[in-house]
Amino acid sequence: MEQGGRQSRGKGPAGSWQWARTAETQRALLDAARAVFTEQGFAEASIADVVERAGSSVGSLYHHFGGKSELFIALWQDYQMAQEAAASETVARAKKAGVTDLFELFSAGARAYLDNCWQGRDLATLFYAGDGPPGFEVMQRRRAREWLSQNDALLRLSDTSFDRLYVTVLTSLIGEGGREVAAARTKRQADQVITAVIEYVRPWPAGSSSPASSAIGSSA
Repeated sequence: MEQGGRQSRGKGPAGSWQWARTAETQRALLDAARAVFTEQGFAEASIADVVERAGSSVGSLYHHFGGKSELFIALWQDYQMAQEAAASETVARAKKAGVTDLFELFSAGARAYLDNCWQGRDLATLFYAGDGPPGFEVMQRRRAREWLSQNDALLRLSDTSFDRLYVTVLTSLIGEGGREVAAARTKRQADQVITAVIEYVRPWPAGSSSPASSAIGSSA
Protein backbone atom coordinates (compact mmCIF):
# COMPACT_ATOMS: atom_id res chain seq x y z
CA MET A 1 0.00 0.00 0.00
CA GLU A 2 2.80 2.42 0.87
CA GLN A 3 4.40 1.80 -2.50
CA GLY A 4 1.09 2.50 -4.22
CA GLY A 5 0.79 5.73 -2.26
CA ARG A 6 4.19 6.90 -3.39
CA GLN A 7 3.27 6.19 -6.98
CA SER A 8 0.02 8.12 -6.66
CA ARG A 9 2.02 11.19 -5.55
CA GLY A 10 4.02 11.01 -8.77
CA LYS A 11 7.20 9.44 -7.54
CA GLY A 12 6.53 6.18 -9.35
CA PRO A 13 6.97 7.62 -12.85
CA ALA A 14 10.07 9.47 -11.70
CA GLY A 15 11.48 6.24 -10.35
CA SER A 16 10.73 4.51 -13.63
CA TRP A 17 12.48 7.30 -15.51
CA GLN A 18 15.50 7.01 -13.24
CA TRP A 19 15.60 3.23 -13.72
CA ALA A 20 15.44 3.67 -17.48
CA ARG A 21 18.30 6.18 -17.36
CA THR A 22 20.34 3.77 -15.23
CA ALA A 23 19.73 0.87 -17.63
CA GLU A 24 20.57 3.11 -20.58
CA THR A 25 23.86 4.17 -18.96
CA GLN A 26 24.79 0.60 -18.10
CA ARG A 27 24.02 -0.53 -21.64
CA ALA A 28 26.14 2.26 -23.10
CA LEU A 29 29.06 1.30 -20.86
CA LEU A 30 28.72 -2.39 -21.73
CA ASP A 31 28.58 -1.64 -25.45
CA ALA A 32 31.64 0.59 -25.16
CA ALA A 33 33.45 -2.06 -23.12
CA ARG A 34 32.68 -4.62 -25.81
CA ALA A 35 34.25 -2.44 -28.47
CA VAL A 36 37.32 -1.54 -26.41
CA PHE A 37 38.00 -4.98 -24.93
CA THR A 38 37.61 -6.79 -28.25
CA GLU A 39 39.89 -4.28 -29.96
CA GLN A 40 42.58 -4.03 -27.30
CA GLY A 41 42.13 -6.99 -24.98
CA PHE A 42 41.46 -6.71 -21.27
CA ALA A 43 45.04 -6.06 -20.17
CA GLU A 44 45.67 -3.22 -22.61
CA ALA A 45 42.26 -1.56 -22.35
CA SER A 46 41.81 1.43 -20.09
CA ILE A 47 38.81 2.81 -18.26
CA ALA A 48 39.43 6.14 -19.98
CA ASP A 49 38.98 4.47 -23.39
CA VAL A 50 35.71 2.88 -22.30
CA VAL A 51 34.11 6.01 -20.85
CA GLU A 52 35.21 8.08 -23.83
CA ARG A 53 33.60 5.56 -26.19
CA ALA A 54 30.44 5.50 -24.03
CA GLY A 55 30.24 9.27 -23.70
CA SER A 56 30.16 8.78 -19.96
CA SER A 57 32.45 9.46 -17.00
CA VAL A 58 34.87 7.50 -14.87
CA GLY A 59 32.68 8.18 -11.85
CA SER A 60 29.65 6.73 -13.63
CA LEU A 61 31.55 3.57 -14.58
CA TYR A 62 32.69 3.05 -11.00
CA HIS A 63 29.18 3.75 -9.73
CA HIS A 64 27.54 1.19 -12.00
CA PHE A 65 30.20 -1.52 -12.19
CA GLY A 66 32.96 -0.85 -9.66
CA GLY A 67 35.93 -0.93 -12.03
CA LYS A 68 37.45 -2.44 -15.15
CA SER A 69 37.48 -6.01 -13.85
CA GLU A 70 33.85 -5.87 -12.78
CA LEU A 71 32.88 -4.37 -16.12
CA PHE A 72 34.60 -7.22 -17.94
CA ILE A 73 32.81 -9.80 -15.78
CA ALA A 74 29.47 -8.06 -16.37
CA LEU A 75 30.11 -8.20 -20.12
CA TRP A 76 30.93 -11.91 -19.87
CA GLN A 77 27.81 -12.60 -17.81
CA ASP A 78 25.72 -10.68 -20.34
CA TYR A 79 27.18 -12.85 -23.10
CA GLN A 80 26.56 -16.04 -21.13
CA MET A 81 22.94 -15.06 -20.54
CA ALA A 82 22.47 -14.45 -24.26
CA GLN A 83 23.99 -17.84 -25.07
CA GLU A 84 21.83 -19.65 -22.56
CA ALA A 85 18.70 -17.83 -23.71
CA ALA A 86 19.37 -18.71 -27.36
CA ALA A 87 19.79 -22.40 -26.56
CA SER A 88 16.88 -22.57 -24.10
CA GLU A 89 14.45 -20.78 -26.39
CA THR A 90 15.39 -23.03 -29.31
CA VAL A 91 14.86 -26.17 -27.23
CA ALA A 92 11.53 -24.80 -25.97
CA ARG A 93 10.36 -24.13 -29.53
CA ALA A 94 11.39 -27.63 -30.59
CA LYS A 95 9.42 -29.15 -27.72
CA LYS A 96 6.41 -27.02 -28.62
CA ALA A 97 6.70 -28.29 -32.20
CA GLY A 98 6.43 -31.85 -30.92
CA VAL A 99 10.09 -32.91 -30.78
CA THR A 100 10.56 -35.42 -27.97
CA ASP A 101 13.84 -37.12 -28.87
CA LEU A 102 16.33 -35.94 -26.27
CA PHE A 103 19.28 -35.94 -28.63
CA GLU A 104 17.36 -33.94 -31.22
CA LEU A 105 16.59 -31.39 -28.52
CA PHE A 106 20.21 -31.41 -27.41
CA SER A 107 21.39 -30.92 -31.00
CA ALA A 108 18.94 -28.05 -31.50
CA GLY A 109 20.25 -26.30 -28.41
CA ALA A 110 23.85 -26.96 -29.45
CA ARG A 111 23.25 -25.48 -32.90
CA ALA A 112 21.68 -22.36 -31.37
CA TYR A 113 24.68 -21.99 -29.07
CA LEU A 114 27.12 -22.34 -31.97
CA ASP A 115 25.13 -19.96 -34.17
CA ASN A 116 25.34 -17.42 -31.36
CA CYS A 117 29.11 -17.94 -31.19
CA TRP A 118 29.26 -16.70 -34.77
CA GLN A 119 26.89 -13.80 -34.14
CA GLY A 120 28.95 -12.74 -31.14
CA ARG A 121 32.32 -13.89 -32.45
CA ASP A 122 34.11 -10.78 -31.22
CA LEU A 123 33.11 -11.58 -27.64
CA ALA A 124 33.59 -15.32 -28.05
CA THR A 125 37.15 -14.73 -29.27
CA LEU A 126 37.82 -12.38 -26.36
CA PHE A 127 36.60 -14.82 -23.72
CA TYR A 128 38.21 -17.89 -25.28
CA ALA A 129 41.55 -16.03 -25.32
CA GLY A 130 41.65 -16.09 -21.52
CA ASP A 131 42.75 -12.45 -21.30
CA GLY A 132 40.68 -11.46 -18.32
CA PRO A 133 40.90 -10.20 -14.74
CA PRO A 134 42.19 -12.33 -11.84
CA GLY A 135 39.71 -15.07 -11.00
CA PHE A 136 38.11 -15.10 -14.45
CA GLU A 137 39.34 -18.61 -15.26
CA VAL A 138 37.80 -19.88 -12.01
CA MET A 139 34.46 -18.37 -13.02
CA GLN A 140 34.75 -19.98 -16.46
CA ARG A 141 35.39 -23.40 -14.92
CA ARG A 142 32.44 -22.98 -12.57
CA ARG A 143 30.22 -22.03 -15.51
CA ALA A 144 31.48 -25.06 -17.45
CA ARG A 145 30.43 -27.34 -14.60
CA GLU A 146 26.98 -25.74 -14.52
CA TRP A 147 26.67 -26.22 -18.29
CA LEU A 148 27.70 -29.85 -17.90
CA SER A 149 24.99 -30.40 -15.30
CA GLN A 150 22.37 -28.78 -17.55
CA ASN A 151 23.32 -31.05 -20.46
CA ASP A 152 23.28 -34.08 -18.20
CA ALA A 153 19.77 -33.19 -17.04
CA LEU A 154 18.57 -32.67 -20.62
CA LEU A 155 19.93 -35.98 -21.93
CA ARG A 156 18.78 -37.98 -18.88
CA LEU A 157 21.48 -40.60 -19.23
CA SER A 158 22.14 -43.27 -16.65
CA ASP A 159 24.20 -42.31 -13.63
CA THR A 160 27.31 -44.25 -14.56
CA SER A 161 30.87 -43.04 -14.91
CA PHE A 162 30.80 -43.91 -18.62
CA ASP A 163 27.71 -41.87 -19.40
CA ARG A 164 28.98 -38.97 -17.29
CA LEU A 165 32.15 -39.13 -19.35
CA TYR A 166 30.09 -39.12 -22.55
CA VAL A 167 28.21 -35.97 -21.50
CA THR A 168 31.54 -34.35 -20.63
CA VAL A 169 32.88 -35.20 -24.08
CA LEU A 170 29.79 -33.78 -25.80
CA THR A 171 29.90 -30.60 -23.74
CA SER A 172 33.61 -30.14 -24.41
CA LEU A 173 33.03 -30.77 -28.12
CA ILE A 174 30.45 -28.01 -28.30
CA GLY A 175 32.67 -25.64 -26.34
CA GLU A 176 35.65 -26.23 -28.62
CA GLY A 177 33.33 -26.05 -31.61
CA GLY A 178 32.33 -22.59 -30.43
CA ARG A 179 35.98 -21.58 -30.42
CA GLU A 180 36.39 -22.75 -34.03
CA VAL A 181 33.17 -21.07 -35.11
CA ALA A 182 34.32 -17.77 -33.65
CA ALA A 183 37.67 -18.12 -35.42
CA ALA A 184 36.07 -18.85 -38.81
CA ARG A 185 36.80 -16.26 -41.48
CA THR A 186 33.42 -16.50 -43.22
CA LYS A 187 29.86 -17.50 -42.41
CA ARG A 188 30.25 -20.44 -44.75
CA GLN A 189 33.23 -21.74 -42.80
CA ALA A 190 31.38 -21.23 -39.56
CA ASP A 191 28.38 -23.19 -40.87
CA GLN A 192 30.68 -26.02 -41.93
CA VAL A 193 32.12 -26.21 -38.42
CA ILE A 194 28.64 -26.15 -36.90
CA THR A 195 27.47 -28.94 -39.19
CA ALA A 196 30.52 -31.03 -38.32
CA VAL A 197 29.96 -30.57 -34.58
CA ILE A 198 26.29 -31.52 -34.85
CA GLU A 199 27.27 -34.60 -36.87
CA TYR A 200 29.52 -35.67 -34.02
CA VAL A 201 26.66 -35.20 -31.57
CA ARG A 202 24.81 -38.27 -32.77
CA PRO A 203 22.96 -40.61 -30.44
CA TRP A 204 23.84 -44.27 -30.23
CA PRO A 205 21.19 -46.74 -31.54
CA ALA A 206 18.13 -47.11 -29.34
CA GLY A 207 18.51 -49.80 -26.72
CA SER A 208 22.30 -50.00 -27.00
CA SER A 209 24.93 -48.83 -24.59
CA SER A 210 26.55 -45.45 -24.90
CA PRO A 211 29.75 -45.26 -26.99
CA ALA A 212 31.85 -45.04 -23.83
CA SER A 213 30.18 -48.07 -22.27
CA SER A 214 30.54 -50.06 -25.48
CA ALA A 215 34.22 -49.20 -25.80
CA ILE A 216 34.94 -50.28 -22.25
CA GLY A 217 32.95 -53.47 -22.68
CA SER A 218 34.71 -54.43 -25.89
CA SER A 219 38.15 -53.96 -24.35
CA ALA A 220 37.40 -56.01 -21.22
